[in-house]
Amino acid sequence: MKKILLFALVSVLLTACYHRTDSPRGSWARGCDLSWLSEMEHDSMFADDQIAVLRSDGMNAIRLRVWVNHKTGWSNLTDMLSLARRAADHGQRIMIDIHYSDFFADPAHQTIPEAWQNYDYPTMLEAVREHTLQVLNTLKEEGIRPEWVQIGNETPNGMLWPMGKVERENGNWEQYAGLTAMGYKAAKEVFPDITVIVHLDNAYERRDWFWQQMKAHGGMWDMIGLSHYPMMSAWNGGKSWQEMNQLAEENIRRLIHDWHCPVMIAEVGMFANDTLSPVVMQDFIDRITAIDSCAGIFYWEPECYGQWRPAEYIPLGWNGYDMGAYTPEGKPSQTLKVMLSSRQ
Repeated sequence: MKKILLFALVSVLLTACYHRTDSPRGSWARGCDLSWLSEMEHDSMFADDQIAVLRSDGMNAIRLRVWVNHKTGWSNLTDMLSLARRAADHGQRIMIDIHYSDFFADPAHQTIPEAWQNYDYPTMLEAVREHTLQVLNTLKEEGIRPEWVQIGNETPNGMLWPMGKVERENGNWEQYAGLTAMGYKAAKEVFPDITVIVHLDNAYERRDWFWQQMKAHGGMWDMIGLSHYPMMSAWNGGKSWQEMNQLAEENIRRLIHDWHCPVMIAEVGMFANDTLSPVVMQDFIDRITAIDSCAGIFYWEPECYGQWRPAEYIPLGWNGYDMGAYTPEGKPSQTLKVMLSSRQ
């Protein structure tokens, strides 16, 4: 009996070491990707803790990207860990977005990290495993238990190019699926109950072929992640926001039905301070909250305002991000408040 009681006590203590969250795992996520927050604070863009501000408006989850080794240091492991600690202290659920690159990974860029440039495929598999283990074990050692992890960011064309580059009917499907499966297995080594996401762009676009190829070649995932930017008509063949929202809803329902897994809107964005943006957001929220297995929504970098831009944009000649969801005074906009008040 003493041994049983001791085991029970140890189990309770081990469980208690993890940070608590405000919302149960699996409930509706009202999230924000705040990966630029620490750099914006470094640049004196805020007087108050924006995690606390957004939590008071209804945010219950935070998404944080991690690069392998970006030259500025922002969004590297140390920076991500600092933000994750703060998120956990504010009771936020956490999504980790592993890019497997030194800079932004997206449908047009999936650059192998500089330190991995000369790896062959078996060595690259091991690098994906070791990097995934490092990221998640670093969080675990701090008592932080993320609910979700992305294996790659916006990967309709694969990742770690050219080794893992894919096309609709061609490309290295076996290698891309293998890299993703390796990340999946590594994540489960650290947190067996973590939800592993494979993330694509263009929520409105039907891509049955992608999931069919992934399944055929041994790809592994628990949840599908999608990005949705419904006001960027120049990028989507001139579709109206109404059409994009409707197509996204139809696609989410189809994916849930066909693949028997939940869908997360891992990124959403609309033009900052556009009077139409709250209307567009409300329409989209109404659609996706009516879908039982839609898991939630994350606004991508809503805290951006003014003409602020991250350090890495300056030498590239890029302007500041113009689809944040803060007012010119640096406060959460009505668009963001519509999203953060969903399913409360």
